[in-house]
Parts: sequence; structure tokens; C-alpha cells
Amino acid sequence: MIPSCSNKTHVHKASSIKTWHHPGQEDISPSEEVTDTEDNEEEDLGVLDDQRSVILHLLSQLKLGMDLTRVVLPTFILEKRSLLEMYANFMAHPDMFLSITAGATAEDRIIRFVEYYLTAFHEGRKGAVAKKPYNPVLGETFHCSWEVPRDKVKPLVRSNQGSTRESGRGSNNSQQGEDSPEGSYRVQFVAEQVSHHPPVSGFYCECRERQMCVNAHVWTKSKFMGMSVGVSMVGEGVLCLLEHDEEYIFTLPCAYARSILTVPWVELGGKVSINCIKSGYSATVTFHTKPFYGGKVHRVTAEVKHNLTNTIVCKAQGEWNGTLEFTYSSGETKVIDTSKLPVIRKRLRPVERQGRTESR
Repeated sequence: MIPSCSNKTHVHKASSIKTWHHPGQEDISPSEEVTDTEDNEEEDLGVLDDQRSVILHLLSQLKLGMDLTRVVLPTFILEKRSLLEMYANFMAHPDMFLSITAGATAEDRIIRFVEYYLTAFHEGRKGAVAKKPYNPVLGETFHCSWEVPRDKVKPLVRSNQGSTRESGRGSNNSQQGEDSPEGSYRVQFVAEQVSHHPPVSGFYCECRERQMCVNAHVWTKSKFMGMSVGVSMVGEGVLCLLEHDEEYIFTLPCAYARSILTVPWVELGGKVSINCIKSGYSATVTFHTKPFYGGKVHRVTAEVKHNLTNTIVCKAQGEWNGTLEFTYSSGETKVIDTSKLPVIRKRLRPVERQGRTESR
């Protein structure tokens, strides 16, 4: 079972963070891991005629609203990766993730979390074509890590030109740690399929030096909607910033595979929340589905609010796989183009050194 890092004894004693590992498996040493070179980009091709006939036959067996959990799908609509690995790809910008705890105030930290959250989906949903990751088997695990250069995680100050500059403030500058390779932080990730019916995945991610970790569980509920398939991500995650004794509880949007008979594509939809009870800050993020006529695709909006004063401290709008614009209470703005963000490749052991139940 994947542990929770929300235990208060862990919050007050950061040194008590333990590295999770599967029973009978030793902790994974950084020296065992190599940079992942596998390219999981999918070709943006339409459905071929012979494939369309298979899909039409499959659709003829389905009813509106039908649960697709037990439906056997043809392999040509599947990605070359497991769902557990897809969750790992949400951490493609670990430098932004680690910068959250460097925020000087609670307001700055939740805004950094929202900025990270909104930029995490474009790499997790690789490519424009809609393909489904393989279902993990019960007990399947996926392990990886990232080496993040320290100079990418320095506290930053926003400017009204949308650029950033280094700041001398932020207590984390003094915490360099001693057990990562010189010049970098190590972020570790593990995911496990903890239930088969219903299909539930758990994942845990931590950086000991930055005293922060994420623990989450997700139940994927899929249903047939005519010419599309909807997937609800039921569950929640908890981000723990141990240095600040803060917990941020967040939820996940729904995903939809549209135009499944022609060129299938993915859009996200629904309203998600981020809440920090201690600081009194919360955020609402809305993924807007495309209207039947007109309208933009992949649109997302967000608001960060201080609950005690009911004050909006940040607003965001744009596309989750395109350009995002953030406007702060000071009047300053910042633009992030997700397509231009540098992706830090994950590290993992070669397949021949992995266990039998690991995804690869």
C-alpha cells in the first residue's frame, strides 16, 4: 500500500520521510537509473478503414452511459505506455513543482501550485491524437526519478512584462541537502495499481531535500457517450509542504475522447479545486469543453482566492496545452507557453533490471 505523507508527525519531523518500496524490493539507487530515451509520441493519423469497421462493431455492442471498465478494446487505440507511466508524465516540469515551497508567503505558494498544476497536463496527454494507456494489472508498479538542476529552482519574482528574475528571498535557498548529485535535486516517483475492480491507482512523489511530497489515489470511471468516451478521475491528491506545515488537497478533471470514428482527440472538462485549510487560500480551476457550435478548444480558467477576506488574488485563462496568461492582484501579468517549457526527462532502470510487476 502506498503511504500518505499527511501524517502530522511527518509534518513536524521532516526527517521521518521514508522512501516507499515494493515488498521484497530494495530502494532504487540513482546509479541504477538511466535517462529515459523512449519516445511515446503518437502519430496524428485518422482511423483507417479496417480499423473503423472494428470500432463500428464495438460500438454496436454498447449502450449510452455504459461502463467501459470491462470492455475489451482493440490494441490500435492503445498508447505504448501504462496508465501508471502517464501519471509520471504529469511531473515533466519538476523544477516548477519544486519551486512551490520556495514561495515567501502562503499566497505565493498556492499561486505557484496553480501555475504548476495548469502546465502539467499537456505532457501527460502526449500528442493531439486520443489514445488510451494500457490498464495496469493489480499490483503493477512504475518507478522513476528526475534530477533537477538547483539553479532552475531558485525563487522567482513576477514582472508585469511576463518575465521573471531571481530573488534573494525564500528560505529554501539555504537548504542544499547532501544526498543528491552535486548541483541537482532528486525527485522520486512510484505508482501502483492498488485495485482492479474498481480500477484504482495510487501514486507518491517526494523530494527529501525540499521537504515536499504528493500522495494521490485515482479511480478511472469510463462510460460510453455516443460518439465520444468520457473518463472521470475520481479521487484526490495531497501536496505536503513540510517546511511550512501546509497541505494542499486537489482534485482532477474529466477527460473525453471525441470523434472516435474519424480523428479522435482528447479534451479535458469539469471543475476542480485546490484547498489549503491552514492558510485559508483556495483555487478553482475550470476546464471548458468545446460548445457544439463555435468556441475554442482546450480552454481553461482559474481563480485563486483568500477565503477569509473573499479576495481574488490571481486569475488565469488560456489553453492547458497552449498559452496561459496569469493576472495577479497587483496588476502584474505573466504568460506561460506550455509548448515552449523545457521538459526534464525521467530516469528509470533498464528493463532488464526491473521487476516482473513493473510497467515497462
